[in-house]
Amino acid sequence: MRSWRKTLVFRSVTMGVVGVMAFGSAAAATAYHTAISQIEVQDLDGLVAEQVKPKDPADPFKDEPVNLLLMGTDIRDGSNADIGGTVGGMRSDTTMLVHISASREWIEIVSLPRDTFVDIPSCTLPDGSQSQPYRDKFNASFEVGSGGESLKHAAACTINTVNALTGVTVTNHAVVKMNGVIDVVDAVGGVKMCLPEALHGDPRSARIDLPAGENRLDGKTAIQFLRVRKGTGMGLEMGSDLTRIERQQAFINATLRQILSAETLADPTKTFRLINAALGSLSADPAIADPGKVAGLAWSLREIEKRNIIMTKIPVYDTEEGGVGGIGWGPEATEIFQRMAADQPPEDVVLPDAEPSGAPSASGGTEGGSADTGEGATGETGGDAGTGETGTEPEGTGDTAETDTGETGTSEGDTSEEPKAPKPSPSPEVLLDGVCA
Repeated sequence: MRSWRKTLVFRSVTMGVVGVMAFGSAAAATAYHTAISQIEVQDLDGLVAEQVKPKDPADPFKDEPVNLLLMGTDIRDGSNADIGGTVGGMRSDTTMLVHISASREWIEIVSLPRDTFVDIPSCTLPDGSQSQPYRDKFNASFEVGSGGESLKHAAACTINTVNALTGVTVTNHAVVKMNGVIDVVDAVGGVKMCLPEALHGDPRSARIDLPAGENRLDGKTAIQFLRVRKGTGMGLEMGSDLTRIERQQAFINATLRQILSAETLADPTKTFRLINAALGSLSADPAIADPGKVAGLAWSLREIEKRNIIMTKIPVYDTEEGGVGGIGWGPEATEIFQRMAADQPPEDVVLPDAEPSGAPSASGGTEGGSADTGEGATGETGGDAGTGETGTEPEGTGDTAETDTGETGTSEGDTSEEPKAPKPSPSPEVLLDGVCA
């Protein structure tokens, strides 16, 4: 049950980047292979200017950080037209950069606001020609690269833009259509959210009406919750994509909790519905589309704590270019992406206790031992701490080394006055508005 639980962390974050470790029956295996056959594989070799090649092609994720660009698209084809209406062309809707640490101790998710003014680099178009570099809003990179017809080229141009914009090299990608979100949410029996106030969408934006308090969103309601920009409640009055990002991040957090709950994992029907729905909604690079490789990545995430799945918001400001309103990024954004590129944790991550080398321990000693405690001692009392019980008390500790209180002995020249106080317990997790405790 534990490996299933941790495997599903990555599956939910990528809305379907799924691999399973084993199946209990031939029927289950057949269902799984039927699901993976639906994935559209996008090999972007030659289309992306900067790519990271795996050290071990058999396990491209081993001991390496993963920077997954997750692109939600507003393509209005087939059943997607029933959701948002029939509109030509290809557009990106929500784009998130998901960083999975090399240590597999944290996942950080950063939403990239679509209205950000950016420099879009030259991109290879479907006919083999090159687009001209120019400045526009971020979501234009998807449409420009597509040439109006190719999801593969749209993804490549967006990746090139993100690489140049953030300095973080995208290692993997997945594109998810609107109907894929619906299927995933319905597969887990809906997502529970606790809204701080009633939410009413403007019908011209999205048809949704939810009361304050606990709500269980089915697939169709969930997609409207993710799409709505205008109305009343939870920031809808502002009509801003930035407040929509906050609601989307709350929904993702709530979805993670739903998938990790026993309510989902204890129900095999829900589990396999989730697998089929998730894998059928993707266009992805070869590594993400390979269930065996993703299974290895999922297994490496088995120890991650839910509180270490961090939603980071980019600091922005309103601006205008060429008479068109949009947003720019504050200087703190650079620090976020520099930290991410260096595989360093955000402040909210709670890692296992690990004192830096040479730092005082909770009991007043130092790591690596000292002349007062004996080689290899950690400053704790006992046989190897120089208490005299083993006859190995180092010269100079005297009678002060023996104690019944658990305090460590001191020697002449020791300048420490008091033992360092133990580290405080981690602060309670702060939940996003709309996420149930």
